[in-house]
Amino acid sequence: MMKIMTCTTSKSLVRNVFLLLGFLLVMFNKSYSQQEPQYTQYMYNIGSFNPAYVGTVENMDITGLYRAQWIDIEGAPRTIRFGVNYPFENEKMGLGFNVQSDQLGPTTNTFVDISYSYQINVSSNTKLSFGIDVGGSFLNVDFSKGSFENPGEPILGREQINEFYPTVGAGLFLYQDKWYLGVSAPNFLPGGLYNDDVAQVLDDNLQFNFIGGYVFDLSEKLKFKPAFLANFISGAPVTANLSANFLINDVLTAGASYRFDNAISGLVGFQISNSMFAGYSYDYNTNPIGQYNNGSHEIILKFYVGRGSKTKKDKIENLKGKPKQIDSPRFF
Repeated sequence: MMKIMTCTTSKSLVRNVFLLLGFLLVMFNKSYSQQEPQYTQYMYNIGSFNPAYVGTVENMDITGLYRAQWIDIEGAPRTIRFGVNYPFENEKMGLGFNVQSDQLGPTTNTFVDISYSYQINVSSNTKLSFGIDVGGSFLNVDFSKGSFENPGEPILGREQINEFYPTVGAGLFLYQDKWYLGVSAPNFLPGGLYNDDVAQVLDDNLQFNFIGGYVFDLSEKLKFKPAFLANFISGAPVTANLSANFLINDVLTAGASYRFDNAISGLVGFQISNSMFAGYSYDYNTNPIGQYNNGSHEIILKFYVGRGSKTKKDKIENLKGKPKQIDSPRFF
C-alpha cells in the first residue's frame, strides 16, 4: 500500500510541476528576451540553455564549443561557448557557469550567467531538477563593419552601441539513467529594460526550449539514442530538431539530425579518453539560403574532471586482469 501511495504522490508532483510550467508559458507570453544561438550538437550542450541540468551530471565537466554558420556568407553567425557544470557531493545541488559570444554582422552579443540547480527524487529511479540562472548580456553594435543605408532608422545615426541588460532564466529537467525531458526559458525579464536604440536591434520574444531523449541498448556494444529539441518563440514559427545517434563500444558516436525546413546534419564524436570527448557536426541547408553558402560547421570539446579515477571496484578488476579502459558514458 505504501508503494502505491508513493507512486501516486510522485506522479501527482510531476503533473503539478508541468501544469505550473504551462501557466508560466501563458503569463510570460508577452515579455521579451534574447533569442538563443542555434546548436546542432544540443544533446551534448544542454547546460547552455537549461540551468536545471547543471547538477545532474556525475562529475564536473567543462565544455568548449565553436560554431561557424553559413560558410561563405559575410557577416553570418559565429558562436563561441565556454561552460562548466559542477555537481555537489550531496547529489542534490549543482552550479554552472556560462560565457557565450554570438556574432551576427555588426552585432556581438556576449552572455554571461551563473546557474544553480536543486533536484529531488520523484521515485526510486527518477529525479526532477529545478534550475535558475542569473546573468546578463553585453551588446555591442559596430556599424563601421559594414554598409547600412537606411536613413529612416534613427539607430543608424550612431556608429557604435554598447549596452548591458540583465537576464534571469529558469528550467526543469526530469530524468532517469535511460531518458530525460527538459524545459527552459533563458530570460523572463520584460522588454521594458531595453532602451529605444537597443530595442531596434534586439526585438526577440520570450523563448522556451523543450528537449528530450532516450537511450536504447541494442546490444552490449551498441546504444541508440533518438533526441529532440524544440524552440518556441512568441510570434515566430516553431523550430524543431530531431536527431539519432549511435554509440559504438562506448567510444565512437555517429548519427544524423534534421532541423525542419532548415537543414540536415551529420554528427560524429569520439571518446578520446575517460576525461575527454570531441564532437563535430556539419549542416547542409535545405532551405533557399543553401544556394548561397557551403553549410555550417560545429566543433565541441568536453572535459570530465575527476572521471576515470580508480575506484575500489576498478582496483579489484585490475587484480583480476580486467583493467577498466573507458567509463560507460551516460550519453547525455
